[in-house]
Amino acid sequence: MHEIAFWADDAEPPGPDAAPMSSWSTHTNVSGTPDDVIAVLSDPDSIRRWAPIDFAVDGIDGDRLESGTRARVSGRLAGRSASFEVDVEQAEEGRFALTASGPIDLDVEYEAFETTGNETEVWATVSVKGGGLVGRLLAQATDALLAAGALDRALGRIASEIEATAGSGMALAA
Repeated sequence: MHEIAFWADDAEPPGPDAAPMSSWSTHTNVSGTPDDVIAVLSDPDSIRRWAPIDFAVDGIDGDRLESGTRARVSGRLAGRSASFEVDVEQAEEGRFALTASGPIDLDVEYEAFETTGNETEVWATVSVKGGGLVGRLLAQATDALLAAGALDRALGRIASEIEATAGSGMALAA
């Protein structure tokens, strides 16, 4: 689902270089608990396996992405090198939310809701905003990736990661 966010009447209007923020959402059910979902989302090694783009963690406070963690990541976006400062807002209680700031800004949120049995419904939302010429171009390229199903594929790989880890008998650390 693709939506364009609009600014509220009482909000400050965007600057001349700001592009509107676009938001992309998808959801699926996974075999596992909300804690299993958060464990996969917060493990840097797991993230590399399911993330829609290749990246390297250049620095992280600790071994996992936890609430309040800061990290620096770099990779390639639309054929260009890009670095992001990542601030994790929450990584617990069925919610994983972060902001990545760099040539574009990304607000990322996963919410996991226990359903029946050993199944969890997972919602993923990514909002993209770019300012300036390069930022707007990278935001458009990121939107094109998301429109082509990158978020759906990432959520499918997250589900596979949870099932593989749970099926191997290895405990998921949260």
